Amino acid sequence: MRKAGLLALGLLAGAGVAFWLAPVATLNALARIENVRVTADLAYADGPRHGLDVYAPAGGGKGRPVVVFFYGGGWEDGERALYRFVGSALASRGFVTIIPDYRVYPEVRFPDFLQDGARAVRWARDHAGEYGGDESRLFLAGHSAGAHIAAMLALDGQWLNGEGMDSRRDIAGLIGLAGPYDFLPLHSRTLEAIFGPEQTRALSQPINFVAGGEPPAFLATGLNDTTVDPGNTSRLAARLGRQGDAVTTRFYPRVDHRTLIGALSPPLRLFAPVLDDVAAFIDATPPRGSGT
Repeated sequence: MRKAGLLALGLLAGAGVAFWLAPVATLNALARIENVRVTADLAYADGPRHGLDVYAPAGGGKGRPVVVFFYGGGWEDGERALYRFVGSALASRGFVTIIPDYRVYPEVRFPDFLQDGARAVRWARDHAGEYGGDESRLFLAGHSAGAHIAAMLALDGQWLNGEGMDSRRDIAGLIGLAGPYDFLPLHSRTLEAIFGPEQTRALSQPINFVAGGEPPAFLATGLNDTTVDPGNTSRLAARLGRQGDAVTTRFYPRVDHRTLIGALSPPLRLFAPVLDDVAAFIDATPPRGSGT
């Protein structure tokens, strides 16, 4: 995966004309107009890559859905400060949104970033109520490599089990944006280093852990994505459906890897209704364990 494709907005082809989209700094500056409260630089564990920021609706309230969002970066880059526009967008729709950092390559390799993600999710469950959130409405979300992390935590129970949680009991839903869920064989020396020996790489693929009873999923991708094959979304959705799991998919035309996440920002929402679709999924998904 190209790191630039995971961290910045670039060119959008529309009606045969290429438009240079606003850089992330501009999107984050515009996000400040959203009516949200930001609590920054909280620690979910020791270490410089174990901080998180919380975005909450400015109006306060209780019982709000909680979204833990993992950003992309090819498992080797990224930082939460770049995604203020994501946290603000989701909080503007009434969701308490938590964006954690996590350790990346070459400091760590698979599965260490999953362990970090699980710790962040446990923090979110334990502290959601302090920001108006409802721990029974806890969603895992991510873009690109972050969607892989979210999917692994939702589908492979061992990571949350290590933090005293059960993904089938404690996670209300999964939101994956342009995620790599079924991406073997690898075609990059860096990815080979990140995911280890070939004989164990199947353990890194979210699709291999679908067994039935998973949380409802919303999976979206852009049909012009050349960074993460949209087939990852199709294949995971099909596997979930065959196991009887609830899954909603969106395949946005004329949208690529970068504009999919950029469309959460106010100036780019006209390109794809990503925020509307994510919000509709969250609002329609009942609390985990409600029996409905």
